[in-house]
Amino acid sequence: MDPSAINWNVTIDDFDSLLTYEDQSVWTTPDPSATNYTIPANSPWLRGTFHQTTTKGASVSLNITGPVIYVYGSVGPGFGSYGVEIDSAKQQFSAYRADAKNTTTLLYAANNLTFADHTIVLRNLGALKDSGDQGGDAFLLDFIQSTIQLAPAGATVKNVTFEEHDPAIKYTGTWGNNTGPVFSGGSTTFTNGENASFSFSFQGSAVYVFGDKKNDHGLYSVVLDGRPAVTLNGVSGCGGAFGMTCEQQQPSIKYLASNLDDSVHNLTLTNLPGVHGTFFDLDSIVVTVPSQYGPRQLADSASSPFTSSSPTAGSQTSPTSGGNNPVNTGAASSSMQMMFNPLFLLIFSALYVLRTNYNT
Repeated sequence: MDPSAINWNVTIDDFDSLLTYEDQSVWTTPDPSATNYTIPANSPWLRGTFHQTTTKGASVSLNITGPVIYVYGSVGPGFGSYGVEIDSAKQQFSAYRADAKNTTTLLYAANNLTFADHTIVLRNLGALKDSGDQGGDAFLLDFIQSTIQLAPAGATVKNVTFEEHDPAIKYTGTWGNNTGPVFSGGSTTFTNGENASFSFSFQGSAVYVFGDKKNDHGLYSVVLDGRPAVTLNGVSGCGGAFGMTCEQQQPSIKYLASNLDDSVHNLTLTNLPGVHGTFFDLDSIVVTVPSQYGPRQLADSASSPFTSSSPTAGSQTSPTSGGNNPVNTGAASSSMQMMFNPLFLLIFSALYVLRTNYNT
C-alpha cells in the first residue's frame, strides 16, 4: 500500500451483498425488520447484526482489490477454529477463549497483500482439539474492512451522491418507488422485472451502489466498462425461504469498484428474478471524484497474494491484539501495524461519509 496516497477504509457489514454466503440457510442473524427488534445503544455489533454458524465447512467469501483486509467477529468458549483463504494461501486460527467477550474482536488482519484482485474465503472449521479448542463449533462474523486507493499523494477527493431518481440513471423495464426514513433522500426504486436494468455513466476513481435487502430479493448482475459480468445476491442475511421477511432498510453496499482511471465509465446493473420473481432495490449511487487520478497497476494475480516483504511462514508465535491465535500460518502471518494509522479511526463512519452529498 502507498501510505502517501489517498486511501480509504471501506466497512463491509455482514448484510452487504459484497459478501457471498455459500449456503445462507446454515447462518443465523438478528432480524432487523422484526417488530420487537431495536439496535441497543450499546450493541457490540455493527448495525446490531452478525452472522453466526455452527456448521462445519460453512463459508463466506469476498472479492477485493487492494492490499489490506481486517475481519471482525467474536471469540469465547462456544467458538472453534476457522480458516482464512486468500487466493491460494490458507491460514488457520482459533476463536476459542475460556472467557466470553460478547464484543466485536479482530479475528484476522493483513496489511501486506499485493495490490491486486483477491478472493477472501472465511471457513468455519468447528472445534479442533489439536488446535486447543475446548468448546463449541461456532463462528461469528460481524464485519470486514478493506482499504482502497482513491487518488495519488497530494490530491483531494469528494463524494457525489446520485439519488435513484437522478436523470443520470437510465432505467429499462418497470420500476416502482418506496419511501422510508432511513433511505438516502427518503426513497428508493425497485423492480422484479426479468432483465429490468439501469445504466449509469460517470467519471470517478470509485463507485458504490447502495440499496436495501430482503428475503424476496435475489440475484443481479453488474457489468462495468464491458468487463465480465459480476453476479451478486441481494437476498437478506437472515436466510430462510423466499418471502417478505427480514428486511434491512439501512442501505447496504450492493456493488463497489475502485482503482478507476479518468475515462468515462459505464455501469449496467440487471435484475435476475428467476422463478420467484425476486426484487432489486436501488437507493443511491456514490461516485468518488479525485482532483487527480493515479490508478495502480495490479500485481500478477498468479503470484503469492502477499508482498515479498511478508514474514516467513510460522514466524508469528504469539497472538496479536484482539486474539489472532494462529495455528498453522500460511504464506504470511497477519499484522496489526495498520491499526495505528489515523486513517483507521475513520472506518466506522465510512458508509455514511461516502453517502454525503457534495455540490459539484
